[in-house]
Amino acid sequence: MEPLEPVYNHRVSTRLAADTPVEIERRQIAGWRAMAPAEKARLIVALSRSAREMALAGIRHRFPSASPREHFLRLAMLTLGPDLARRAYPEIERLDLK
Repeated sequence: MEPLEPVYNHRVSTRLAADTPVEIERRQIAGWRAMAPAEKARLIVALSRSAREMALAGIRHRFPSASPREHFLRLAMLTLGPDLARRAYPEIERLDLK
């Protein structure tokens, strides 16, 4: 991907998406910058919830006979990583989740 001119963030010097025209990307970034902090927070919370719900839906699809608790533990392994999830939820070892 080609870099944007000007660079929007000194830490991010590449385009956000290869399939989005540069002018549209500039408008999107301008829109984010114009948002009040509370609006940005609501957007991030909603996106985070959506990502969690999609991950949980995928787990339910792959393990349809598992209990809700096992779904939760599998989500914990996905989001926290296996090591931290096992420390936070020792029952993962008993269930032999991988």
